[in-house]
Amino acid sequence: MEVLKYILKRRKKSPLHFTLIDPDKQEPKRASELAQKAKEAGSDAVMVGGTWGDAYGEKLNGTVKGIKNAGLPVILFPNSAQQLSPDADALFFMSLLNSRSPQYLIEEQMKGSLLVHKYGLEPLPMAYIIVESGATTGAAWAGDVKPIPRGKPEFAVGYALAAKYFGMKFVYLEAGSGAKETVPKEMIGVVRKAIGNDMLLIVGGGIRDGRTAREKIAAGADIIVTGTIAEENSDKLKEIIGAIKE
Repeated sequence: MEVLKYILKRRKKSPLHFTLIDPDKQEPKRASELAQKAKEAGSDAVMVGGTWGDAYGEKLNGTVKGIKNAGLPVILFPNSAQQLSPDADALFFMSLLNSRSPQYLIEEQMKGSLLVHKYGLEPLPMAYIIVESGATTGAAWAGDVKPIPRGKPEFAVGYALAAKYFGMKFVYLEAGSGAKETVPKEMIGVVRKAIGNDMLLIVGGGIRDGRTAREKIAAGADIIVTGTIAEENSDKLKEIIGAIKE
């Protein structure tokens, strides 16, 4: 499967929803069940990744294989060069642009690129940008991030334009798992205007209901990502996806 072509084709019909599954939070069988529920709810793809834990090697591969049984594209969302699986369809080859550590800007990517090449994974070049959310999230802490201030959307625009000029295909504005506040719609709007239709804009973190999801789409997001909702409440997941695609 050529995942980028799949995403672009589906985006022509409607905005998209991706379900994020952390391989460290459950066994592969349960991950497979969650992916099936996500597909039934209308999700377009499954992202696999997490900030913490030991979900590498056999456990990661087992999770990816289990999720693939649902029939959705499986896209790795790795926290390091270790979190790569040859059984995935693609991966977000991302740089955490507002990290203060070169480890997440380029070093893990340099190491991981060798496995991406070996495994034949489809790389989806992405700028990963963490936004201030009212809480210190795991991704922000582990990634040594200087979060984008909520009242400074122009900072997000600067990073997004840099990513565009680097030739990246995706921008991910992330409030983080456990976020108290979502990415502001004003920030989404100005980033959308700046990048035009040259990149796909992903938004995630703290989106727990259909109204909020729809707000982000109306502001300019192409793809909404939710994680824990899939684990906790399949009806709520259907509500969110329905609002995205209405």
